[in-house]
Amino acid sequence: MPAVDVAGEFETIRRLFAPLAHPEWGRGLMDDVAVVPTRAGHDLVLTKDAIVEGVHFLPDDPLDTVARKLMRVNLSDLAAKGAEPFGYLLACHWSQRCGWPERVTFCDGLRLDQKAFGVALLGGDTVSTPGPASFSMTLLGWIPKGRTVGRAGARPGDLVFVTGAIGDGWLGLEAVQDRLSLDPERIAALSDHYRTPMPRVEFAGVVRDLASAAVDVSDGLIADLGHLAEASRVRIEIDLELAPLSAAGQVWFEGRVDGQDALEKLVTGGDDYEIAFTAAARDEAAIRREAERRHLRLTKIGRVTAGQGVAARFGGKPVAFDRPGFTHG
Repeated sequence: MPAVDVAGEFETIRRLFAPLAHPEWGRGLMDDVAVVPTRAGHDLVLTKDAIVEGVHFLPDDPLDTVARKLMRVNLSDLAAKGAEPFGYLLACHWSQRCGWPERVTFCDGLRLDQKAFGVALLGGDTVSTPGPASFSMTLLGWIPKGRTVGRAGARPGDLVFVTGAIGDGWLGLEAVQDRLSLDPERIAALSDHYRTPMPRVEFAGVVRDLASAAVDVSDGLIADLGHLAEASRVRIEIDLELAPLSAAGQVWFEGRVDGQDALEKLVTGGDDYEIAFTAAARDEAAIRREAERRHLRLTKIGRVTAGQGVAARFGGKPVAFDRPGFTHG
């Protein structure tokens, strides 16, 4: 194992994290707290995700992509609630492989996405660990008072939509582990999706204004729709043949002889970070216009009925899932 060349905790904060801090609310990272003023007419929305080496990212993944994935999975949560992000708290548990160059690389990734998504660091903690590296982020956002879109608003008669493509998270993990036989460009696209997924922050306002319930697709489409159905106390019926696939996903799927089994892997694999949501049928045209205006792919995959759980069909026949998605220990 290479020697670890690092400065102390406070040197790391001063040299690497202080330049990322919010110029006012972060207090220069010289204090033990951040002070965030209230915003009239808005609720403060918070989400928190952690990623662990060997579980959510690979031991040899570049740390700039690890930092960006951490931020983006949190941004995806806020987007599915209809919220506007503005700042975050960060905890870094550096492993033995995280020397000074690796820490610089991690912060380079944060800097890129701070600029891309308009957020800033508010504070946090940094420690060393003999175990695997892990990182945790608490992301804060604003939403007009009382307008947060939860999982519990779906009603019978609503339609079910999903943004983007489904399955690239699972395929991306297969790609970075050299388990796919696709052309290099498609492997690269899938690998990029796994390491730096794109949260649908540009769609947050549409979710806030037109969705009755929403969830980001992190555990797998079937599992996350199950969470929504449970919270709303409804039944969600979807047609698996309508599940949107990327160009790479379509090529992989068409090369399989086990069509239903292959599609099940894509809709249960997780790490897609798209938004699945329900909305009144009368709002379908408006939702589609907003998606087109943002050049965002949108697919209607089913409907909400009375009952419970998720009912999926493939080729007109019902499909039962042994494992609807990823579960956290």
